[in-house]
Amino acid sequence: MSNKPIYVTQPSLAPLDEYVELLKGVWERGILTHNGPLVQRLEKELCSKLDLKQFVTVTNGTIAIQMAIKALELKGEIITTPFSWIATISAIKWEGCTPVFCDIERDTLNIDPANIEALITDKTVAVMPVHVFGNPCNVEAISAIAKKHKLKVIYDAAHAIGSTYNDQSLLAFGDISATSLHGTKLLNTAEGGGCITYDPELYEKLKRIRFFGHDDQKDIVDNGFNGKMTEVHAALGIANLKYFDEVLNDRKEKYFYYKEKLSERENFAFQSLKYGETNYSYFPIIFETETHLIKVEKALKRENITPRRYFYPSLNTYKEVVDYVFMPVSEDISQRILCLPLYFKLTYQDMDRIINVILNLGY
Repeated sequence: MSNKPIYVTQPSLAPLDEYVELLKGVWERGILTHNGPLVQRLEKELCSKLDLKQFVTVTNGTIAIQMAIKALELKGEIITTPFSWIATISAIKWEGCTPVFCDIERDTLNIDPANIEALITDKTVAVMPVHVFGNPCNVEAISAIAKKHKLKVIYDAAHAIGSTYNDQSLLAFGDISATSLHGTKLLNTAEGGGCITYDPELYEKLKRIRFFGHDDQKDIVDNGFNGKMTEVHAALGIANLKYFDEVLNDRKEKYFYYKEKLSERENFAFQSLKYGETNYSYFPIIFETETHLIKVEKALKRENITPRRYFYPSLNTYKEVVDYVFMPVSEDISQRILCLPLYFKLTYQDMDRIINVILNLGY
């Protein structure tokens, strides 16, 4: 049996010659940045593919969140989830706001709307849920709470490109959705991200913020920064977008292959997908105990297979960054969840290697 390394993920990449062909135009034009023609083309093609009205490409998903906060002119408390990547709260803090943690639903792993209202104070300005692993949040419940309390909603949709709710792109929800086009995501530009809004004024403001606050006449009219995507990154996005459906369908098939095989054991739990259609970009498995998880992780690594403990530890426990507050569900799940390798080039033979290691432990 092969002992080649298997990583938790690998980027989905178009054929190199197709990317190079796009780069030839970049070299000929001599335009590398400043809202170049490939950036504009990528934004249009993303809108067409995802049926979105507007898409503002930026340098990465973290900057996208910061731009969303800045565009909405938020200062105060933002209610968010402790079950996410550190960038969620880093962006909030960098923009001078305070993250307030709301625990998660045990089945979907997303923010629990039932707990949000109890956390709202006169300092609350927004809610920032995360579509964890691309799994849609309960967007209707969150929207109702936000409208009732006159709060803004920013979705950290880093994982969510390709996910839908009622046959509509999940990126269309909230005042602004911030997504990632990082190399690990379903669609990537190597590094990159984007802001999506249906508000035309916010759309124009986001474009200004990503370019130091410049308007079309190059006057500084907003407090902005450098969030521009380059032509080199946009070219990769355009090349990869051609294969987006193929990549998404491949992830879905492999997701359910894992789930079918691993469901033979009753002591595994899986993320509940109940509020829409996920993009199946990750395969998290939840063990009965952390001891079981560590046993599996070590066994996989002995076979040169590298899973990943997303999201561990729970963000509320980073005491150097935030004041600790007990989040029982998030803390519990984060200790018992492991993401298995899942990507386009992963073969079913490789998947069987992974599955057999897990099932053969026999605990």
